[in-house]
Amino acid sequence: MISFEYPVMLVGANGMLGRAWRQELERSGIAYTAPSRECFNICDPEQIHREIDGQLSAVINCAGWTDVDGAEADPAGAMALNASAPGNLALACDHAGIPFVHYSTDYVFDGEVGSPYLPDDPRGPVNAYGRSKAIGENLVRMNSAHHLIIRSSWLYAPWGKNFLRTMADIMRTNPKVRVVEDQIGRPTSAEWLAQASLRLLMTDKRGIWHVTDDGQCSWHRFALTIRDALNLPCEVEPCASSTYPRPASRPEWSVLDISRTTEAIGQAPHWEDSVRDAARRATSDARIAA
Repeated sequence: MISFEYPVMLVGANGMLGRAWRQELERSGIAYTAPSRECFNICDPEQIHREIDGQLSAVINCAGWTDVDGAEADPAGAMALNASAPGNLALACDHAGIPFVHYSTDYVFDGEVGSPYLPDDPRGPVNAYGRSKAIGENLVRMNSAHHLIIRSSWLYAPWGKNFLRTMADIMRTNPKVRVVEDQIGRPTSAEWLAQASLRLLMTDKRGIWHVTDDGQCSWHRFALTIRDALNLPCEVEPCASSTYPRPASRPEWSVLDISRTTEAIGQAPHWEDSVRDAARRATSDARIAA
């Protein structure tokens, strides 16, 4: 079991997941460093190898390209942040002999199976973002013997830029919205993701794991739950993905199988309960922009 004799390095600490990790580390009494983007350039291999050494207990990478549609216009940019950078981070961690925690996505799958995806199932991303994450997985696995790759999906929190806060803002100011109902997946609380990730790290888990909330839904059902949690009068109509064409294709089915994770660390909270809680807390925490 990892001792945390030295601090953990938290990369991307100011993002949505990074904030959840800061909370979890502080609650657990684990020391950490959180280098800013200005001080630590993850696209600079030489700096990575200077900064990562045996005086760290682990490196947790919460940084990356998250703009799915934007990756279609700039695949090289997505590849730099989602593939090359984590590959170099993993290599530096391997040289230092410390664990490397990295995050991937349900979008590495094509959505054509129709049953929950297991960690070792064949991948087939349908967009540039998914391809960059899949290649990032390959590089991390190749470069580090101490890697922990965690796939999640539909990430949300009471803070930051995410579907929950975006939909809440839209529904407060519009009498009617339309949300796609033909894409099915598992929402993931950033807070649960950080908590589960730390449990996996503390019990020396390695390889690829899936972490999401329990249950599954469509984006339409997700939006309805947000509306009802906030008691908003907005009408939420279902629609097909074809109603709102996007630059990047999305898999229609991207449900991740979390049974292996449940056996290892316990039951995940149900997405409806966590979404309701996050929606209510987001209203009192609206001053936080990111």
